[in-house]
Amino acid sequence: MMRRLVLAIAMLGNPVLAQNDALGAMQDYADFATYDAGIIRPAQITQDIFPSLYFIDTRQASDFEQGTIPGAVNIEWRAIFGDVDAIPTGQKVVLFCDTGVLSAQAAFGLRVSGLENVLVLQSGFQGWLAHVDASQ
Repeated sequence: MMRRLVLAIAMLGNPVLAQNDALGAMQDYADFATYDAGIIRPAQITQDIFPSLYFIDTRQASDFEQGTIPGAVNIEWRAIFGDVDAIPTGQKVVLFCDTGVLSAQAAFGLRVSGLENVLVLQSGFQGWLAHVDASQ
């Protein structure tokens, strides 16, 4: 929280400094993240761990209303940084969109900002549907 406040103040006073701080935070993350950091595949979400996960559907509300992962909440990917207080910190949080591309951007930003409990669903909702269909 304090880092975000400092970054916000720096952005007001010196946008170049703020950009350097943001780039530094992203580089720090990239230096230590493994290639599969922050990713979960549909096949890894077994019945025994499903109840412990908090799913956020980052698609538009109209897509969410047409169908989603059971129990998921909807926070559109562009709005997630403004609604960061709605993201639980005491459990694994799985972000997903249709294919995983937009939710990966949101997850990356959240992880760089310090939320290490955030994962992106690799292959997104489409991958989830294919896995559910294949397992039935």
